[in-house]
Amino acid sequence: MIVITAPTSQIGSKVVPRLLDAGARLRLIARDAARLPDDVRARVEVVEGSHGDAAVVDRAFAGAEAVFWLVPPDPATTLQQAWLDFTRPAAEAIRRHGVPRIVSITALGRGTLWQDRAGLVTASIQMDDMLMATGAAFRGLAMPSFMENTLRQAAVIREKGMLLGPIAPGRKLPFTATRDMAHAAARLLGDGSWTGQREVPVLGPEDLSFDDQASIISDVIGREVRYQPISFDQFGQQFLDRGASESFAQGYVDMYRAKDEGVDNAAVRTAETASPTSFRAFCEQNLRPLLAAS
Repeated sequence: MIVITAPTSQIGSKVVPRLLDAGARLRLIARDAARLPDDVRARVEVVEGSHGDAAVVDRAFAGAEAVFWLVPPDPATTLQQAWLDFTRPAAEAIRRHGVPRIVSITALGRGTLWQDRAGLVTASIQMDDMLMATGAAFRGLAMPSFMENTLRQAAVIREKGMLLGPIAPGRKLPFTATRDMAHAAARLLGDGSWTGQREVPVLGPEDLSFDDQASIISDVIGREVRYQPISFDQFGQQFLDRGASESFAQGYVDMYRAKDEGVDNAAVRTAETASPTSFRAFCEQNLRPLLAAS
């Protein structure tokens, strides 16, 4: 039995069908089972509730052979509450039930000089430390920024021809697609042979600057888009304006400042850490249809 948390999230919703197609037995923790596709709900066991709830994870982790762990960040809380307090009941249930393997979605940065001052990255690494302390075999799928973040700027791209962000225009960084994260997670969850504890970066096929991304978007949608840097203060204020806590807004600022300084460049792209989806292919398949439908 494989337990999947956040099964309706961008990554979790892609992990579930891959594992079902491979014949895996799944137990999904879902706040609202009605949000699951009908064809999925008919083929899985569902434990309804939050995977931050001690009673829920205690019930869900009984007899589990592996757990897919993904925290859905709550911007209204502090980083401590969102990652560590949320994960603590699960860590206790993993230890209590002797769950043998955990696959966690985490962030790049472990072992770097930014580890303790990178906001959301720091909280994510501390969360993984808590999970590894259970003694379970562990794989942390360490991500850079998601390509999907570009979709959040569809309105700005359409209305102003701009891509906005606080990172220097020429800073080349890795980017990954959630479907590649899901593929890596499903592969690990379906393999009962691995042991030990380590991180596995998922880095996409190439490093790109935001100027590079704007140029690719321009080619794909057929009109000019340019990257417009904004200050870190402006960047943080965007989160506050959307109702985020001071802790969460500062966490995003600290994370992106670390990215601007090179935290995501510390991981080396190899045959194992590269993932296939290019930014151009992502924009062709996701951004262009979204803009066309608007």
